[in-house]
Amino acid sequence: MEKRIAILATNGFEKSELFSPKEALENEGFKVDIVSLEKGRIKGWEGTNWSGEIDVDRSINEVSAKEYNALVLPGGVINPDQLRRHDEVLVFVRDFFKQSKPVGAICHAAWTLINAEVVEGRTMTSFNSIKKDLENAGALWVDKEVVVDEAFVTSRNPDDLPAFNAKMIEEIKEGKHDLQHA
Repeated sequence: MEKRIAILATNGFEKSELFSPKEALENEGFKVDIVSLEKGRIKGWEGTNWSGEIDVDRSINEVSAKEYNALVLPGGVINPDQLRRHDEVLVFVRDFFKQSKPVGAICHAAWTLINAEVVEGRTMTSFNSIKKDLENAGALWVDKEVVVDEAFVTSRNPDDLPAFNAKMIEEIKEGKHDLQHA
């Protein structure tokens, strides 16, 4: 059975943190959908400029976590700050945890996870500037290129993408994890 992965993003996603996992997952033969707040195209961010656009496959109102085997959340500063303001996004994210499915988040994507209330008691990493945000939300923050806590994969920044992508693929191949939880 083909594995289907959702990458959840909106305008302001960190370009490499969407395109690199997407390519790695597709190279494994997984079907990847770009899910966003609405259909159309979303713009990426690279360095200090807008860079790279991608078509949205499905809007958040058209999807359910039940349709997917895993979720990937790219970072960027603008992207997760926009996503975390929408209840339907938070429900979608939370449902992956409730269904014991792999979830990957890199860089600032943890902001969306904080608002989804899924980080308490979890060991994870992120971009270092949001370490205190995660600790205040109850996470155990560690400074490593990739952290895996029961199918929950996190990394710090674009430099960590090779390790992040490899761990996401490994977790997706393993499937559901009974100890993954919201």
